[in-house]
Amino acid sequence: MTFPQKDRRIVRKEYTARIGKEPERIRLGNGFVDDFIFEDQEAADIPINALRVIFNIIATISSEQFRPEDRPQQLSLFDEEFETDNNVFAVMKIKNHKISPSGSTRQVIDAYEFLARFRMGWYRTVNSRGKEIRTFGGLISTPSYEHRGYTSFLISSYWLKKLMVIPEYNYVLYNLVYNIRNNKHSIFAIWLSKIPPTGTALKLSTFNRKFGLNYKTANDLCFKFLKPARSNLDRFNSLSFHFKYKGDMISIIPYATDAVPEKRVEPDKLPIDITRRLSYFRKRYGLQEDEMLQFSYQYKNILQTRELIEKAFRQLIRTSRLKGKSSTEFQGRGFLMEIQENMIKLYRESKIGKLLPNGYPVIL
Repeated sequence: MTFPQKDRRIVRKEYTARIGKEPERIRLGNGFVDDFIFEDQEAADIPINALRVIFNIIATISSEQFRPEDRPQQLSLFDEEFETDNNVFAVMKIKNHKISPSGSTRQVIDAYEFLARFRMGWYRTVNSRGKEIRTFGGLISTPSYEHRGYTSFLISSYWLKKLMVIPEYNYVLYNLVYNIRNNKHSIFAIWLSKIPPTGTALKLSTFNRKFGLNYKTANDLCFKFLKPARSNLDRFNSLSFHFKYKGDMISIIPYATDAVPEKRVEPDKLPIDITRRLSYFRKRYGLQEDEMLQFSYQYKNILQTRELIEKAFRQLIRTSRLKGKSSTEFQGRGFLMEIQENMIKLYRESKIGKLLPNGYPVIL
C-alpha cells in the first residue's frame, strides 16, 4: 500500500489483522461506543459490514488495549507515539473475507466508504504535556482495496486512542456481527451490554429516537423490534433481555443466555411444586409482597436461574449450620440479600460468569 509523500511522515505504526483462530470476545470501550456509535445518546445506522470492520480493528489491537489506571506507563508511550504532532495515523490491513464472508467486493468497498465518510471532521485532544493535538478524518481514511485479498487504510490517532485506551469497557462476542445480519439488532446488543443488570426503562419516543425507529405504539415496538431482536440474541449472544411495557414506558432487563431454558414455563401453567416452593420461601423467610416480585418472576420463568437460587439456598443452609445458626435468622430482604450474594459467587465460578462477570440474575 502506498500513500502520498506528504502522508508518510504521519504514519507511526502498522497493524495487520491476525490470521488463525478468531477471538471469542472483544472489549468495546465505553468512550468509543458513546462517541462513535451513540453520539448524543442516539444510535448511528452503521451497516453490518461496517460493524465487522470495527470489530476486526478492535480484535487486531486487542493485545494492546489497556486501562490507564492499571498501566499509566503505557498511556505515556501512546502519547509519545501518537500525540506529539497533528494528523498522526496508524495503518491497518484486514482480509476482505472478514468483512464479506460471501466474497462480495461491493460489500467490502461500501463498508470502507461508509466508515471513511462517517463522523468525518476535525477532532482535538490534549496530550499529557497539555499540548492540543488535532486530527482530521473519520474513523478510517484513504482505504486502498488490494487484489491480494486485503484492504489497507489509515486509522486516526483520535479514534485509535478511544479503542485502545479503555478506562471502562464491556465485552461483546466477536461473532455477533457475523451471526446477526440485522445491524440494528447488533447495535442494540452493544447498548444492552452497557446497561445495569437490574435493567432500565425508556419512553417509546426515547426508544424510537435512540435506535432510529418509528413505531407508533409501545406494543408495536415490543413485538416488531424487541421480540425478533431477543430471538437473535437468545441464539447468538451471551446476553439477551426480558421486555415489558406499560403505557408508553418500555422496560428492558438483561440476562445471560445460558440461563434460558429451551422452553419457558408459562406463569399460568406453573407446576404445583413451584407454587408451593415459592409459598414456602415467602412464609418461612418473611418475604413481603413487594420483595417477592422479582424473586418469584426469576424463579418461575427461568429454569437455570431457579436452579441457581436452589444452589444458593442450599449454600445458605450449610453455612448457617456450620455457624450453629438457623437460616430463618435471615428474614425478608436480608434473606434475599444472602441468596443474591451466594448466587453471584456461584455464577462467577461458571463458564458464562467468567465471560460476563456482571451478567448474574438479579432477584431483588
